[in-house]
Amino acid sequence: MSKVRTEDLLDQFQLELLAGKDGVHREIHTSDISRPGVEMTGYFKFYPKERLQLLGKTELSYFNELTNEQRQERSEKLCTDVTPGIVITRGMDIPSELITAAQEAGVPLMRSPHKTTRVISRLTNFLETKFAPFTAIHGVLVDIYGIGVLITGQSGVGKSETALELVKRGHRLVADDSVEIRQEDYDTLIGNSPPLIEHLLEIRGLGIINVMTLFGAGAVRSFKRITLIINLELWEKNKQYDRLGLEEETMKIMDVEIPKATIPVRPGRNLAVIIEVAAMNFRLKRMGVNAAEEFSERLTNVIDQDQQNE
Repeated sequence: MSKVRTEDLLDQFQLELLAGKDGVHREIHTSDISRPGVEMTGYFKFYPKERLQLLGKTELSYFNELTNEQRQERSEKLCTDVTPGIVITRGMDIPSELITAAQEAGVPLMRSPHKTTRVISRLTNFLETKFAPFTAIHGVLVDIYGIGVLITGQSGVGKSETALELVKRGHRLVADDSVEIRQEDYDTLIGNSPPLIEHLLEIRGLGIINVMTLFGAGAVRSFKRITLIINLELWEKNKQYDRLGLEEETMKIMDVEIPKATIPVRPGRNLAVIIEVAAMNFRLKRMGVNAAEEFSERLTNVIDQDQQNE
């Protein structure tokens, strides 16, 4: 999990820094954002001081109706030594008591011209992404017809060569060899490439090739949601492979179960075409069209008719 500092918000959202410049290096430890409405009334017993604080029109309107002594007291309690920052929305005027307290406590006081709901939504999404659980998997991630396909398998099985063929067929490479994966939601995995090897493919016999340089910007993308896993394994003569597609296998990455298909590899099989068709078939299944189930129903009907004829 990467570190997030208040100065990252200033750069990312072009916030106006009004006070507390000394505290812009403070770390933000949670994606939760607090709107201290109850605290404005003077109740600070459960004040989440370690969170980023956001004051909208409602909070500031109430704050401005307080007496000078009350505003000073509430401002000092809001600005603690661990508060990462206070954001004022709608470009509203900020009471002098709050500016003074923030400056003395070293709490960054920032202002945004946008509406409160928009600011809190964008800040939350940004922080959720930064604090998302993270892992890395050996494999190749390719965008095939909008489906994020993670190709796994032991070293030397042909993952990178298959990815190269898929790129030649018009699909887009996301990552080769190492795929960094973060869980942005309870059911969402986003994969991307480490910066060091972004847009690069390693082909044994050729070495490192730059996919974007060879095939253009349309052949790569920076990140993609993972929705299907294709595991390549060397063909085992005595192993029984699924020939109908009725078996639904999954692979768990962190807390998310992802549909998985195992494709045996042997000379003569066009893996790129097979994976391309697997992605299209996966899209059809999500649209309610399942060829394996249709065949199974046809077979069942034929058997029932034969039994009735007997």
